[in-house]
Amino acid sequence: MADLSFLGTGMKFPPEVDRATGRFVTVSGNDSVRESVFLILMTQRTERLTRPEFGSDLMDYAFMDTGDTMMSILQRDLTETLVAQEPRITDVEMNTEYLSNQGCILINIDYTVRDTNTRDNLVFPFYLNIDREPEIFEPDEPGLQYYDETEAPEGFVSDGFDDGQP
Repeated sequence: MADLSFLGTGMKFPPEVDRATGRFVTVSGNDSVRESVFLILMTQRTERLTRPEFGSDLMDYAFMDTGDTMMSILQRDLTETLVAQEPRITDVEMNTEYLSNQGCILINIDYTVRDTNTRDNLVFPFYLNIDREPEIFEPDEPGLQYYDETEAPEGFVSDGFDDGQP
């Protein structure tokens, strides 16, 4: 097996602790490059105080239109970001697939590791909206929705605002 130490060694993302040694788990070689690509996509620009230019603007696309034009802009922006910030990769190609039933865009990133000429890929799911139930106001006690002081029980103190009045 070839020595891939020149690709570097870094901490695994998300960080894990090896139970046997008590040290952080590290990754090397092509896995290190894949972790770096993932980390660039997951980090919002200006999130790191010492390196504000590091990361991507992926979250700017969270509420975007999912038409062909915006998908092309997303692909171009992320491709330029990865080429500029990860010097170990080249020939970055990106495809996107919108899964409307899941509210997700699958971003398929194909790239070549520069020094080994190894082709690799990463599928990155970007969720546009998380499937949550809508929040419904439920008072702590039933019947506490007062719109008029005449409906309020004895001892109720008004805040002085007339809700619903122009």
